[in-house]
Amino acid sequence: MGSTVLAILLAAASSASAEVPQSADAACSAATAYSDARRGFALLVMRDGKAICDTRTTPAEAPHELWSGTKSFVGIMAAAAVQDGLLSLDEPVAATITEWADDPVRRTMTIRQLLSMTNGQGGTIGKPPTYAEAVAQKLSATPGEKFQYGPAPMQLFGEVMRRKLAKAGQDADSYAYLKRRILDPLGIRVAAWRRGADGYALLPQGAVLTAAQWAKFGRFILDGGRHQGRMLVDPVAFAEQFRGSTAHPGYGLTWWLPHPSATPDPVTAGSDIGRRAAELPKDLVVAAGAGDQRLYVIPSRRMVIVRQARLDLASFGPNADPARRWSDADFLKLLLD
Repeated sequence: MGSTVLAILLAAASSASAEVPQSADAACSAATAYSDARRGFALLVMRDGKAICDTRTTPAEAPHELWSGTKSFVGIMAAAAVQDGLLSLDEPVAATITEWADDPVRRTMTIRQLLSMTNGQGGTIGKPPTYAEAVAQKLSATPGEKFQYGPAPMQLFGEVMRRKLAKAGQDADSYAYLKRRILDPLGIRVAAWRRGADGYALLPQGAVLTAAQWAKFGRFILDGGRHQGRMLVDPVAFAEQFRGSTAHPGYGLTWWLPHPSATPDPVTAGSDIGRRAAELPKDLVVAAGAGDQRLYVIPSRRMVIVRQARLDLASFGPNADPARRWSDADFLKLLLD
Protein backbone atom coordinates (compact mmCIF):
# COMPACT_ATOMS: atom_id res chain seq x y z
CA MET A 1 0.00 0.00 0.00
CA GLY A 2 2.91 2.40 0.74
CA SER A 3 4.17 2.35 -2.87
CA THR A 4 0.63 2.86 -4.16
CA VAL A 5 0.13 5.97 -2.02
CA LEU A 6 3.48 7.37 -3.18
CA ALA A 7 2.53 6.75 -6.82
CA ILE A 8 -0.74 8.60 -6.29
CA LEU A 9 1.02 11.50 -4.60
CA LEU A 10 3.68 11.84 -7.32
CA ALA A 11 1.21 11.39 -10.17
CA ALA A 12 -1.11 13.97 -8.68
CA ALA A 13 1.82 16.36 -8.24
CA SER A 14 2.43 16.40 -12.01
CA SER A 15 -1.20 16.53 -13.11
CA ALA A 16 -2.84 19.62 -14.59
CA SER A 17 -4.79 21.93 -12.31
CA ALA A 18 -8.46 21.04 -12.03
CA GLU A 19 -11.03 23.80 -12.50
CA VAL A 20 -12.62 25.02 -9.29
CA PRO A 21 -16.34 24.11 -9.29
CA GLN A 22 -18.85 26.95 -9.46
CA SER A 23 -20.23 25.79 -6.10
CA ALA A 24 -16.91 26.46 -4.34
CA ASP A 25 -18.22 29.55 -2.56
CA ALA A 26 -21.27 27.68 -1.28
CA ALA A 27 -19.10 24.78 -0.13
CA CYS A 28 -16.76 27.18 1.63
CA SER A 29 -19.65 28.91 3.39
CA ALA A 30 -21.15 25.61 4.54
CA ALA A 31 -17.83 24.24 5.79
CA THR A 32 -17.03 27.52 7.54
CA ALA A 33 -20.39 27.56 9.31
CA TYR A 34 -19.87 23.96 10.42
CA SER A 35 -16.37 24.74 11.74
CA ASP A 36 -17.34 28.01 13.43
CA ALA A 37 -20.18 26.29 15.29
CA ARG A 38 -17.55 23.96 16.78
CA ARG A 39 -15.05 26.53 18.09
CA GLY A 40 -13.29 27.02 14.77
CA PHE A 41 -11.56 30.31 13.97
CA ALA A 42 -9.43 29.52 10.90
CA LEU A 43 -10.19 27.55 7.76
CA LEU A 44 -7.81 27.56 4.82
CA VAL A 45 -8.47 25.40 1.75
CA MET A 46 -5.79 25.30 -0.93
CA ARG A 47 -6.12 23.77 -4.36
CA ASP A 48 -3.00 23.60 -6.53
CA GLY A 49 -1.42 26.14 -4.21
CA LYS A 50 -4.25 28.67 -4.48
CA ALA A 51 -6.66 29.53 -1.68
CA ILE A 52 -10.24 28.65 -2.63
CA CYS A 53 -11.56 29.12 0.90
CA ASP A 54 -9.90 31.37 3.45
CA THR A 55 -11.66 32.42 6.65
CA ARG A 56 -8.71 33.34 8.82
CA THR A 57 -10.01 35.93 11.20
CA THR A 58 -7.19 38.47 11.45
CA PRO A 59 -4.80 39.90 8.86
CA ALA A 60 -1.83 39.02 11.05
CA GLU A 61 -3.23 35.53 11.68
CA ALA A 62 -2.03 34.61 15.15
CA PRO A 63 -0.16 31.28 15.43
CA HIS A 64 -1.93 28.46 17.20
CA GLU A 65 -0.96 25.28 19.06
CA LEU A 66 -1.22 22.17 16.88
CA TRP A 67 -1.24 19.81 19.84
CA SER A 68 -0.88 16.27 18.45
CA GLY A 69 -0.81 17.68 14.94
CA THR A 70 2.87 18.05 15.86
CA LYS A 71 3.38 14.30 15.60
CA SER A 72 3.22 14.23 11.81
CA PHE A 73 6.39 16.33 11.61
CA VAL A 74 8.09 13.50 13.51
CA GLY A 75 7.35 10.90 10.86
CA ILE A 76 8.78 13.18 8.18
CA MET A 77 11.81 13.82 10.39
CA ALA A 78 12.37 10.06 10.44
CA ALA A 79 12.10 9.89 6.63
CA ALA A 80 14.77 12.60 6.39
CA ALA A 81 16.97 10.67 8.82
CA VAL A 82 16.62 7.57 6.61
CA GLN A 83 17.76 9.58 3.59
CA ASP A 84 20.73 10.85 5.61
CA GLY A 85 21.75 7.34 6.65
CA LEU A 86 21.13 8.02 10.32
CA LEU A 87 18.62 5.20 10.78
CA SER A 88 16.30 2.69 9.12
CA LEU A 89 12.67 2.22 10.00
CA ASP A 90 13.03 -1.44 10.90
CA GLU A 91 16.21 -1.27 12.93
CA PRO A 92 15.93 -2.17 16.63
CA VAL A 93 15.58 0.76 19.00
CA ALA A 94 18.08 -1.10 21.19
CA ALA A 95 20.76 -0.49 18.56
CA THR A 96 20.71 3.10 19.83
CA ILE A 97 19.26 2.69 23.34
CA THR A 98 22.04 0.24 24.11
CA GLU A 99 21.02 -0.26 27.75
CA TRP A 100 18.16 -2.36 26.36
CA ALA A 101 20.44 -4.83 24.63
CA ASP A 102 19.95 -7.56 27.24
CA ASP A 103 16.20 -7.08 27.62
CA PRO A 104 14.51 -9.91 25.69
CA VAL A 105 11.35 -7.88 24.99
CA ARG A 106 12.58 -4.31 24.55
CA ARG A 107 15.34 -5.34 22.19
CA THR A 108 12.70 -6.49 19.66
CA MET A 109 11.16 -3.00 19.41
CA THR A 110 11.74 -1.16 16.12
CA ILE A 111 11.72 2.49 15.12
CA ARG A 112 8.73 1.78 12.87
CA GLN A 113 6.82 0.65 15.97
CA LEU A 114 7.65 3.90 17.75
CA LEU A 115 6.23 5.96 14.89
CA SER A 116 3.12 3.78 14.55
CA MET A 117 2.64 3.77 18.34
CA THR A 118 2.69 -0.02 18.46
CA ASN A 119 5.91 -0.25 20.48
CA GLY A 120 4.20 -1.31 23.71
CA GLN A 121 4.20 2.11 25.40
CA GLY A 122 1.40 4.57 25.88
CA GLY A 123 1.16 7.02 28.73
CA THR A 124 -1.17 9.83 29.67
CA ILE A 125 -2.26 11.97 26.74
CA GLY A 126 -1.18 15.56 27.22
CA LYS A 127 1.49 14.67 29.79
CA PRO A 128 4.61 13.75 27.84
CA PRO A 129 7.48 12.22 29.81
CA THR A 130 11.02 13.50 29.49
CA TYR A 131 13.24 11.64 27.06
CA ALA A 132 14.92 9.79 29.96
CA GLU A 133 11.54 8.90 31.47
CA ALA A 134 10.42 7.50 28.12
CA VAL A 135 13.50 5.29 28.02
CA ALA A 136 12.80 4.04 31.55
CA GLN A 137 9.03 3.58 31.09
CA LYS A 138 7.85 0.00 31.36
CA LEU A 139 6.03 -1.67 28.49
CA SER A 140 2.38 -2.51 28.82
CA ALA A 141 2.23 -4.68 25.69
CA THR A 142 4.57 -6.68 23.49
CA PRO A 143 6.03 -4.50 20.71
CA GLY A 144 4.00 -4.77 17.52
CA GLU A 145 1.01 -6.34 19.24
CA LYS A 146 -1.16 -3.38 20.16
CA PHE A 147 -1.79 0.25 19.19
CA GLN A 148 -1.54 2.56 22.21
CA TYR A 149 -1.96 6.25 21.56
CA GLY A 150 0.20 8.29 23.90
CA PRO A 151 3.20 10.60 24.17
CA ALA A 152 5.93 8.15 25.22
CA PRO A 153 6.75 6.68 21.77
CA MET A 154 7.42 10.13 20.27
CA GLN A 155 9.59 11.14 23.22
CA LEU A 156 11.50 7.88 22.95
CA PHE A 157 12.07 8.62 19.28
CA GLY A 158 13.40 12.01 20.36
CA GLU A 159 16.02 10.28 22.49
CA VAL A 160 16.92 7.99 19.59
CA MET A 161 17.43 11.03 17.36
CA ARG A 162 19.41 12.82 20.06
CA ARG A 163 21.86 9.94 20.33
CA LYS A 164 22.02 9.36 16.57
CA LEU A 165 22.79 13.00 15.86
CA ALA A 166 25.39 13.22 18.61
CA LYS A 167 27.14 10.10 17.30
CA ALA A 168 27.19 11.62 13.80
CA GLY A 169 28.83 14.77 15.18
CA GLN A 170 25.79 16.94 14.49
CA ASP A 171 23.73 19.25 16.67
CA ALA A 172 21.87 16.72 18.86
CA ASP A 173 18.71 18.82 19.09
CA SER A 174 15.93 17.04 17.16
CA TYR A 175 14.07 20.28 16.44
CA ALA A 176 17.24 21.86 15.04
CA TYR A 177 17.57 18.86 12.72
CA LEU A 178 13.94 19.13 11.58
CA LYS A 179 14.34 22.86 11.02
CA ARG A 180 17.48 22.45 8.94
CA ARG A 181 16.27 19.50 6.89
CA ILE A 182 12.56 20.25 6.37
CA LEU A 183 11.21 23.48 7.82
CA ASP A 184 13.78 25.92 6.44
CA PRO A 185 13.84 24.49 2.89
CA LEU A 186 10.03 24.68 2.78
CA GLY A 187 9.99 28.21 4.19
CA ILE A 188 7.89 27.14 7.18
CA ARG A 189 8.06 29.65 10.00
CA VAL A 190 7.36 28.07 13.38
CA ALA A 191 6.19 30.58 15.96
CA ALA A 192 7.20 28.33 18.85
CA TRP A 193 8.04 24.73 19.65
CA ARG A 194 7.62 23.91 23.29
CA ARG A 195 10.20 21.96 25.26
CA GLY A 196 9.90 19.54 28.14
CA ALA A 197 11.29 19.71 31.65
CA ASP A 198 14.55 18.25 30.35
CA GLY A 199 14.97 21.09 27.85
CA TYR A 200 14.48 18.85 24.83
CA ALA A 201 11.90 19.54 22.13
CA LEU A 202 8.50 17.94 22.73
CA LEU A 203 7.62 15.66 19.84
CA PRO A 204 4.10 14.44 20.73
CA GLN A 205 2.91 18.06 20.87
CA GLY A 206 4.39 21.53 21.11
CA ALA A 207 4.44 23.06 17.62
CA VAL A 208 2.77 26.47 17.26
CA LEU A 209 2.02 27.58 13.69
CA THR A 210 -0.34 29.74 11.71
CA ALA A 211 -2.75 28.07 9.31
CA ALA A 212 -0.74 29.31 6.33
CA GLN A 213 2.48 27.81 7.65
CA TRP A 214 0.84 24.46 8.41
CA ALA A 215 -0.57 24.51 4.88
CA LYS A 216 2.99 24.73 3.51
CA PHE A 217 3.74 21.43 5.22
CA GLY A 218 0.58 19.98 3.72
CA ARG A 219 1.70 21.09 0.25
CA PHE A 220 4.98 19.25 0.77
CA ILE A 221 3.01 16.07 1.56
CA LEU A 222 0.75 16.72 -1.44
CA ASP A 223 3.82 16.98 -3.66
CA GLY A 224 5.03 13.54 -2.56
CA GLY A 225 7.92 14.74 -0.41
CA ARG A 226 9.36 16.89 -3.17
CA HIS A 227 10.34 20.54 -3.05
CA GLN A 228 11.42 22.38 -6.17
CA GLY A 229 11.72 19.04 -7.94
CA ARG A 230 13.94 17.42 -5.31
CA MET A 231 13.05 14.74 -2.78
CA LEU A 232 13.83 16.12 0.68
CA VAL A 233 13.35 12.71 2.32
CA ASP A 234 13.80 9.06 1.47
CA PRO A 235 10.98 8.17 -0.98
CA VAL A 236 10.33 4.70 0.44
CA ALA A 237 10.26 5.99 4.02
CA PHE A 238 7.94 8.78 2.85
CA ALA A 239 5.51 6.26 1.37
CA GLU A 240 5.59 4.22 4.57
CA GLN A 241 4.14 7.21 6.44
CA PHE A 242 0.79 6.38 4.86
CA ARG A 243 0.72 2.64 5.43
CA GLY A 244 -1.24 1.40 8.43
CA SER A 245 -0.04 -1.31 10.80
CA THR A 246 -1.58 -4.70 11.46
CA ALA A 247 -2.53 -3.45 14.92
CA HIS A 248 -4.17 -0.30 13.54
CA PRO A 249 -4.81 -0.05 9.77
CA GLY A 250 -6.03 3.52 10.22
CA TYR A 251 -2.78 4.90 11.61
CA GLY A 252 0.46 5.02 9.65
CA LEU A 253 3.74 6.49 10.83
CA THR A 254 2.24 9.51 12.66
CA TRP A 255 -0.55 10.03 10.07
CA TRP A 256 -4.24 9.07 10.30
CA LEU A 257 -5.70 7.16 7.34
CA PRO A 258 -9.26 6.39 6.20
CA HIS A 259 -9.24 2.70 7.06
CA PRO A 260 -11.55 0.97 9.53
CA SER A 261 -9.95 -0.25 12.74
CA ALA A 262 -11.28 -2.22 15.68
CA THR A 263 -8.80 -0.53 18.00
CA PRO A 264 -10.74 0.53 21.13
CA ASP A 265 -8.60 3.49 22.20
CA PRO A 266 -10.53 6.74 22.83
CA VAL A 267 -8.55 8.83 20.32
CA THR A 268 -9.47 6.50 17.47
CA ALA A 269 -13.06 6.44 18.71
CA GLY A 270 -13.12 10.23 18.79
CA SER A 271 -12.88 10.50 15.00
CA ASP A 272 -15.05 8.99 12.29
CA ILE A 273 -12.27 8.87 9.69
CA GLY A 274 -12.13 5.10 10.09
CA ARG A 275 -15.79 4.40 10.74
CA ARG A 276 -16.88 6.34 7.65
CA ALA A 277 -13.89 5.54 5.48
CA ALA A 278 -16.11 4.48 2.56
CA GLU A 279 -17.39 8.07 2.30
CA LEU A 280 -13.93 9.65 2.13
CA PRO A 281 -11.26 9.88 -0.58
CA LYS A 282 -9.08 6.77 -0.41
CA ASP A 283 -5.88 8.81 -0.57
CA LEU A 284 -6.82 11.18 2.27
CA VAL A 285 -4.16 11.55 4.98
CA VAL A 286 -4.67 13.54 8.17
CA ALA A 287 -2.60 15.18 10.89
CA ALA A 288 -4.86 15.68 13.91
CA GLY A 289 -4.59 17.43 17.26
CA ALA A 290 -6.67 18.07 20.35
CA GLY A 291 -9.48 20.55 19.92
CA ASP A 292 -10.00 19.18 16.40
CA GLN A 293 -6.97 20.84 14.87
CA ARG A 294 -6.70 19.32 11.39
CA LEU A 295 -4.44 19.17 8.39
CA TYR A 296 -6.09 17.19 5.58
CA VAL A 297 -4.18 16.31 2.41
CA ILE A 298 -6.07 14.87 -0.57
CA PRO A 299 -3.77 14.24 -3.56
CA SER A 300 -6.57 13.16 -5.92
CA ARG A 301 -8.25 16.54 -5.37
CA ARG A 302 -4.95 18.47 -5.25
CA MET A 303 -6.19 19.89 -1.96
CA VAL A 304 -4.67 20.89 1.37
CA ILE A 305 -7.12 21.85 4.11
CA VAL A 306 -6.16 23.43 7.43
CA ARG A 307 -8.68 23.85 10.23
CA GLN A 308 -7.80 25.43 13.57
CA ALA A 309 -10.02 25.84 16.62
CA ARG A 310 -10.05 26.88 20.23
CA LEU A 311 -9.34 24.07 22.68
CA ASP A 312 -12.31 23.71 25.03
CA LEU A 313 -12.03 20.73 27.36
CA ALA A 314 -15.74 21.02 28.19
CA SER A 315 -16.52 20.02 24.62
CA PHE A 316 -15.03 16.56 25.15
CA GLY A 317 -16.31 13.52 27.00
CA PRO A 318 -19.68 11.86 27.44
CA ASN A 319 -21.42 15.05 28.58
CA ALA A 320 -20.48 17.06 25.52
CA ASP A 321 -23.24 18.38 23.29
CA PRO A 322 -23.53 15.86 20.42
CA ALA A 323 -24.60 18.58 18.03
CA ARG A 324 -21.28 20.37 18.56
CA ARG A 325 -19.01 17.37 18.22
CA TRP A 326 -16.58 17.39 15.32
CA SER A 327 -17.12 14.96 12.43
CA ASP A 328 -14.28 14.73 9.93
CA ALA A 329 -16.57 12.99 7.45
CA ASP A 330 -19.38 15.56 7.70
CA PHE A 331 -16.97 18.46 7.39
CA LEU A 332 -15.14 17.05 4.37
CA LYS A 333 -18.37 16.14 2.62
CA LEU A 334 -19.43 19.80 2.82
CA LEU A 335 -16.26 20.80 0.98
CA LEU A 336 -15.93 17.90 -1.43
CA ASP A 337 -19.48 17.14 -2.51
